[in-house]
Amino acid sequence: QVQLVESGGGLVQAGGSLRLSCAASRSMLSINRMGWYRQAPGKQRELVGHITSDGTTTYADSVLGRFTISRDNAKTTVYLQMNSLKPEDTSVYYCKFTARVSGSVWPSDYWGRGTQVTVSS
Repeated sequence: QVQLVESGGGLVQAGGSLRLSCAASRSMLSINRMGWYRQAPGKQRELVGHITSDGTTTYADSVLGRFTISRDNAKTTVYLQMNSLKPEDTSVYYCKFTARVSGSVWPSDYWGRGTQVTVSS
């Protein structure tokens, strides 16, 4: 019943910026965490960063200082502002909400389908 849809991916030159968005198809009863992950070809999926229910953010060392996670006031959308992009940032980026929806007993992970980010040299 819940779908996450990412947008904002594309092709950008090294040093450029890109902003990703991830929106839930419906409101959630409670959201514990909203985060971003990425997976490049031949590599494992890795955490980029996340934001908790109280607004605390965490980032991977590889993106710290360059990427910023934020959310809207309704907590239905999470954003990933990516600055000073590097070729090694090239990957498919996925959003994930850890949340409980109406009718559910336990919080669950909800994943988006991913959006491609390509950074050229």
